[in-house]
This record gives sequence, C-alpha cells and structure tokens, in this order.
Amino acid sequence: MKTVYWLIKREFWEHRGGFFWAPVITGGVFLLLNIMGIIGGEVFGAHHGPVFGDSNDPNSLAFMVRSLDAHQMQMVGSGLDLAMLSASFLISVVFCFVVFFYCLGALYDDRRDHSILFWKSLPISNTATVASKVIAAIVAAPIIAIVCGVLTGIAMLLLFALTLSLHGIGVWSVLMLAHPFQVVGFLIGSLPIYVMWALPTVGWLMLCSAWAKSKPFLWAVVIPVALGVILGWFHLLGITTLKTDWYWNKILTRLLFSVFPGGWFKEAGVDQLDHNPQAIGNFLTLSHAYGVLSKPDIWIGATAGIAMLALAIWFRRWRDDS
Repeated sequence: MKTVYWLIKREFWEHRGGFFWAPVITGGVFLLLNIMGIIGGEVFGAHHGPVFGDSNDPNSLAFMVRSLDAHQMQMVGSGLDLAMLSASFLISVVFCFVVFFYCLGALYDDRRDHSILFWKSLPISNTATVASKVIAAIVAAPIIAIVCGVLTGIAMLLLFALTLSLHGIGVWSVLMLAHPFQVVGFLIGSLPIYVMWALPTVGWLMLCSAWAKSKPFLWAVVIPVALGVILGWFHLLGITTLKTDWYWNKILTRLLFSVFPGGWFKEAGVDQLDHNPQAIGNFLTLSHAYGVLSKPDIWIGATAGIAMLALAIWFRRWRDDS
C-alpha cells in the first residue's frame, strides 16, 4: 500500500496542472462570471428592476423577500442549492476532460518516452502502477474537484448574500434557506457511485493506452464512433434490423462518457423532476442516489471496467515498443 501511495503522489506531481490548477482556475473564473453577473444585474435593476433602497416599498426586493410564503421559500432554498451545485458542475466538466485525456495517455506516454524501462527496473509491479493511475483518476482527482466545487459554491452563496444584504435583506435570512451541508454531503457521499460508474471508461481508455502502438485516441474514440455509424448505415439500408440506439446509449456512451459525474442521474430518475422543491430536495439525498445500485447497468459496467483494467495490466507487462 505504501508503494501505491507514493505512486499516486507521483501521478499528482506529474499532473498537478490538470488535477489541481484546472479546478482552481475554473472555480475562479466561475466566481468572476458571477461577480460580472451581479454587477450587470445591479445596473439593469437600477433602471428596469425592483427598487432596492426602501425596504417598506411594496416594489422593493426586501419587501418581496419578506412576503414569500413557505412554498416560495422552499423554492428559493432549492434554487440556492442548485446554484451551489452549478459551481461543482462547471468544475466537473473541466475535470472530466482532464481525467479522460489523463487515462488515455497514462500507459501510452510511459512507452512513448521509454520511461517504462526505468519503472520496470524498479521493484514495482504492473498491478500497483495501473492501480495508482486508476486511483489518481477516479478518487484523488474527484476529491480535489469536489473540494474546489464546494469552496466555490460557498463563496458564491456568500457573494449573493453579501450583495442582498447591501439592499436591506439579512444575510442569514438568505443563507438559512439553503442547505449547504446537504449539498456537501451529497457530493462527498456520491464519490463511491462515481468510482463504480466511471470504471468502464477508465478501463477502456487505459486498455487502449496500454495496447495501442500509436495514436490511442484513434483506437479509443474514432473506431467505436465509426462502428456506430456503420451499424446505423446497415440499419438504414435495411440489411439488419438491429437498432443502433442500444449501441450508442449502452455501449458507446458508457465507454467514452462515464467519467462525467452524474451520468447515473438518468438511472436515478432525474427526468422525473419537476419544479417541486420537495422533489429536488429528495433527489439530493444519498439514499436516493444509492438507489442506482439496484440497477444492473452500473454493476455490468463496473465488471467490464475491471476486466479491461486487468487486460491493460497484462498488455503493460508484455508490450515492449523499445
């Protein structure tokens, strides 16, 4: 375990720009965009929006907030929770591209620059090497992204509350509507589901990275997409009655896009959400999120991902391009 720990630290040192600075910079850009939006809203509101100054004016924002009923307060709270999640969502999009290309080059780059000869000269097994890269991709990197997302989301809530407080609306009256601890618990608690959900893509990319002699992107992305196009072409000509929707939704999507967090939301019934704040609150609970474990899709994908990782270890053991 100590060897794997140091190998993970090595991966972090070599990819600090993608694992650490990319989420940090994305969070900073997100906050900057929110500040620009607040300033724009202030300027627009000064001419066309509600009155901010007199809290006793029925047209003032403070009066409107005080007159909200319980259902509307819940809606505001759900909106704040979703706004906090939106920070994590934007960071996760950037993080996913980092993880995708990291996995694609994780085993290929060692062979391309012949550093694999150095690492194989050390008493480090191929299993430990591949395991450290997998843990770095779907455990260490997501934890950093979650921390950045949570800090960015909290900073955004404070920014909103501070702005509203300047117009007569209490900071705590706004913050108390949100459920930051529930959002943080949801993000952290969803990490094990993400690990299982991402295994097919991580396994496929590392398999191509270990197997391809050159251009792993071609084998990992272009070939599966071309196969889907050919199947669709056969179906269009009437040569086969096989519907290609199954291939695109169940095979290609799971092979290439499972590193994107929240891919299991559809399995968890996100398409059934409406504007009911209670439904949104229930959706952001771990008991609901872990309901996806009752679906066979996640277990089949995880099993296939582990099998592909085993093949990647085998190829790394025998592949020698030197």
